[in-house]
Amino acid sequence: MIAFDPVLPLVLIAVLAALSFLAAAVALWRGLPGWWLRLLGAGVALAALLNPSWRQEDRASLPSIALVVVDESASNRIAGRDEQVAEAMEALESRLARLGEIAPLRHRIIRVPDAGEDGTLLLGALGTAAAELSPDRLAGAILVTDGRIHDADALTEFPAPVHVLLTGTEQEWDRRVVVETAPAFAIVGEPVRLSLRIEDVHAGEDAGARTGAGLADLTISLNGEVIEDISVPVGRAVTLPVTLGRAGENVLEISTPGTEGELTERNNSAIVAMNGVRDRLRVLLVSGEPYAGERTWRNILKSDSAVDLVHFTILRPPDKQDFVPVFELSLIAFPTQELFMEKVDEFDLIIFDRYERRGILPPAYFANIARYVRDGGALLITGGDEFAGPDSLFRTALRDVLPVVPTARVIEEGFHPRVSELGARHPVTEALADHAPRPAAEDGTPGWGRWFRLAEVEAERGQTVMQGPDERPLLVLDRVGKGRIAMLASDHAWLWSRGYEGGGPHLELLRRLAHWMMGEPELEEEALTASTDAGEVTVTRRSLASTVPPLRAEAPDGTVTELAMTEVSPGRFQARFAGGETGVWRLGNGDLTGIAVVGPAAPREYENPVATGEMLRPLADATRGAVRWIEAGIPDLRMVSEGRTAAGRGWIGLADREAYQLRDIRLVPLAPGWLMLLLAAGMIVAAWRIEGR
Repeated sequence: MIAFDPVLPLVLIAVLAALSFLAAAVALWRGLPGWWLRLLGAGVALAALLNPSWRQEDRASLPSIALVVVDESASNRIAGRDEQVAEAMEALESRLARLGEIAPLRHRIIRVPDAGEDGTLLLGALGTAAAELSPDRLAGAILVTDGRIHDADALTEFPAPVHVLLTGTEQEWDRRVVVETAPAFAIVGEPVRLSLRIEDVHAGEDAGARTGAGLADLTISLNGEVIEDISVPVGRAVTLPVTLGRAGENVLEISTPGTEGELTERNNSAIVAMNGVRDRLRVLLVSGEPYAGERTWRNILKSDSAVDLVHFTILRPPDKQDFVPVFELSLIAFPTQELFMEKVDEFDLIIFDRYERRGILPPAYFANIARYVRDGGALLITGGDEFAGPDSLFRTALRDVLPVVPTARVIEEGFHPRVSELGARHPVTEALADHAPRPAAEDGTPGWGRWFRLAEVEAERGQTVMQGPDERPLLVLDRVGKGRIAMLASDHAWLWSRGYEGGGPHLELLRRLAHWMMGEPELEEEALTASTDAGEVTVTRRSLASTVPPLRAEAPDGTVTELAMTEVSPGRFQARFAGGETGVWRLGNGDLTGIAVVGPAAPREYENPVATGEMLRPLADATRGAVRWIEAGIPDLRMVSEGRTAAGRGWIGLADREAYQLRDIRLVPLAPGWLMLLLAAGMIVAAWRIEGR
């Protein structure tokens, strides 16, 4: 190889060359016979200025490198595909080693697991591995995969042939559940529309192919309980109404049973998380007479934007005689018939605050309120001396639903309300001391102010969560039929709101009490919930019992594990485990059930597990590669010249890149500089002699 190392800048040499040609042209025009010798001499001088040398390189051949990318994702381990991968790898490694004995070839194996919710990033792994090598050494790439990748746009070109060896079969098919539209929020008690379809997908079809005929069974479960079993046509979208029965997070599971011959049942179910919200919580507050405490209740209820409050205060009872004409009174008549007979079921909570019988509500009204509680309503009674007196609400039809019996005694002395041992476990009063204005004293006295009135009652049933002096019941909660009822045997909760002796957690207590009565899920006494964080599942069991049975966790593949639950705080038990397998985990503890979703319910790997070569075919075609099914046999390997077709019947080829490493370079001058100048001068002198004659 000839190399040049000019002694002058190329621009200057070019100018000299131009002047030389110009001088030769002038000599020719003038008829000088030695013009060609002059031009030849100038050429020799210019060639000397270019300093030509003979370049000798010492090269060492480098082997070409073939990349073998193995798909180890979850979808490539089902239906015997892992066995196909093992068979293909054994054959490839043997043939690559044999080919490397007769050609300068090496190979590297890249194993690609699934990336969780991101799926299979096969081409990204190939691009990363190729970036670590020199492009002129890449002989090609062989991808052993089912073709279900999720980064098809990550690599659109490659400097060598790319071949795809497909696992699976050309006859396989799979059934899956696809949720097309699902609202993230829904109003409790009102139906919402859910659009879904069941489709069958066969090999060779695109990811969105929909085939199949006939009907398939569909089961819809809400929060672990089956709410509907129906049959739907396969391959057609259907719209189903779903009604949420509680506020908070609701988990809807749609599943269809497995069918013989399908690839996997992991995508036969879909999970939809819907947040249930109440349209408006309607609360009826009836105050028996004006007093400082009714403002406390009103402020708490009005501060919640989700509460629609209707408040009545009895300012003029029937027994009040002051001889003021009725037409001169600016009072609103109490619509008793409308509220307590016609529209009582429209309220989520009824509160009687220091109310006593005064002939305003007939006995039939109280009987209807008792019926309202049994049918799912909520009733809260707060009172002091009026509840202990002869006109107590206990002496109405409400007696059948009340959990306490008054003793007719009223205790009027200072006392600190205390959370009972059971109350420390109940969600209404648990950790109430954490919201106190100051820490508890060393003798156990709570860090809040005193109350000064208590209607003595005896709890016949329910849970006594707060106590007064000498452990007398102060706050008693109970369930009656489908409804809930609570009795707060004091009217001095307002002292906390006024900051007396530092005040107390009145806002937290009364808020929890009201929301427990309206059935808020986070305040249920017996509940099983689960949360996931970085693949770890934390299961929390809330219970009033001192012990709970072990947790039963069923993995998506059906494996069952039992775990002991540890009490982390009064009434709260927890168990943690690593949710290694993505999908729906079914949980059970005693008579409670729940689910935990690790990653997507049907992981991306199982959205459509049917093998296909269509996603990788554009890259294979662009690089003169091929797509082959492993079930048809492992193709032979050959080395082909760079740029030639790299696939044929029964074989695939790797490019021989003929790469080398340059170890040394030697430059040998073609002629000494003095010799070139002497030769140029001789030609010019010869031209002068010819012209002189």
